[in-house]
Amino acid sequence: MSTSGSDAGTGADAVASAGSAWGVGTGTGEEADAGSAGDVGADAAVTAVPTGGVGTKADGTAAAGAAAAATATPSVTAPSAPGGAGRRGTVFGETMLGTVRLDGEDHSRRVRLDLRVTADRVMRPLGTTAARASGRIRVAGWTDDARAEGELEISPLARRRIRYRISFTAGGRRFTLDGWKSVTPRRPLTSMTVLPFTLYEDGARAGGGTLRFPLATGLLPFLASFRFPRGTGSAEALTAPRWKGEPGRTEVWYTTLTDPATGAGLWLHHELTAPADGSEAYAHGWAAVFPEHGPVRHARFGPAEWTPGGAGFTADGVEAVPGRLTGSAGALRWDLTERAADAPLFTFPRWSWRRPLLPAAQILPAARASYDGTFSYGDTTLTPTSAPGASARIYGHGNARRWAWLHADLGGGDVLEIVAAVSMRPGLRRLPPLVFLRLRRGTRTWPRRVERSAAGWAGLGRFRAAVGLPTWTVSGRAGLRRIRVEVTQPEDRTLALDYTDPDGSPAVCRNSERADAHVLLERWWFGGWRTEAEWTLDGTAHAEVGTR
Repeated sequence: MSTSGSDAGTGADAVASAGSAWGVGTGTGEEADAGSAGDVGADAAVTAVPTGGVGTKADGTAAAGAAAAATATPSVTAPSAPGGAGRRGTVFGETMLGTVRLDGEDHSRRVRLDLRVTADRVMRPLGTTAARASGRIRVAGWTDDARAEGELEISPLARRRIRYRISFTAGGRRFTLDGWKSVTPRRPLTSMTVLPFTLYEDGARAGGGTLRFPLATGLLPFLASFRFPRGTGSAEALTAPRWKGEPGRTEVWYTTLTDPATGAGLWLHHELTAPADGSEAYAHGWAAVFPEHGPVRHARFGPAEWTPGGAGFTADGVEAVPGRLTGSAGALRWDLTERAADAPLFTFPRWSWRRPLLPAAQILPAARASYDGTFSYGDTTLTPTSAPGASARIYGHGNARRWAWLHADLGGGDVLEIVAAVSMRPGLRRLPPLVFLRLRRGTRTWPRRVERSAAGWAGLGRFRAAVGLPTWTVSGRAGLRRIRVEVTQPEDRTLALDYTDPDGSPAVCRNSERADAHVLLERWWFGGWRTEAEWTLDGTAHAEVGTR
């Protein structure tokens, strides 16, 4: 990264030094995040949230109709984040069960589909609502893809249908599940709980089947999963440059992802630096690839003149704009498209991004995203397909004295982001690192308030970090839950790069886009701690440790 942990780490300076301006434990922190209406739930509404099945007619003609609709009905374009700034959206979870028969086979396979659905507005029963869906599809003996994604058109009365188009990977090939419920008052229960569908590969039929909503076991969790979070603004708006010409500022756009086909990790870092002495601002950055086998490769681009305006970073033939990452550095070249798969995630208090009162703040315009395209280095060309990752933003004054950063895609729509940093301010640099931890599971983010992990209540019970190499840890408790995270950055998978702050002081980061991580989440239950969830990432965590 070199951003989330480094530059964003400076935000820890302000938390330690801004005092009442930050209002730790006083209720001045982040409003409810998209889906952060409470702590991570232990019930099905959070872990495998079932929802009201959305299906089509139960008769065989619906599957055939799906094929026609695939061409007759335009694709639903869903927003990248729920709601515009200040407007409420809709988030809910859904599980459906059923069977599918692949063309060429004489038997059916069992199917389970778990989705998280996000709309940019409160759903309108009398109108049509476009929504984005992401989650997991399991087909017995064929695929288990935790990165399925697609679109929903929810129009139960206006068009009398609820349509699903969900793409997933099976055996290295890309398929689309296309189906819809034809809502009818003659059979309200069946039409709202049965979803006939057709499978397509490159536009050609590959199979068909039916999914059903388990009404007896799924109705209450489905209703409990609904959230109406206030919008944070679109991912595109959060990607726009923040710098207004002030000296002593740094602004960063960075992207990290893992190529599922090769296991390689990729890191793209784009930075604007405005020196504190008032000299001309410049743009620069680098790209790096962390192959599963072989040494880490990297190259820098810039410095180049910074041109104000634009939708993101554009300089020296390199672009990081909404939906697209292109450029070259030395022998490295890339051309990637980006599709947001989740709402924005604020690692620091949300107000700190809107009102830059802290020395720095970090955000993820989309907590999860998928990437397609090409990345070349030397004689090797990677072709990521639906590669999981995320892009983040930093705006502030420079790097912390010491920091650690982690981005972990935990699968199934779950994601963990951590920044731990030691302040550069005199008198505070001897204090332990402040920790900003955000765990999003399903429709909720924990801890509910970001200040909870950094300072606890009046400084008591805050999260703690032991920063070092090759292993560093973070642990802490909020409410009835506690977490322990252990990150390992093997030396042969770690790249050391130097930074120069706007004031000219140096810093060094040690980054690995193929780090290992173990995450244990526990819940207090009837007098003892019980494991609620546990994740182990082998070479797919993105991590960094920085020092002066």
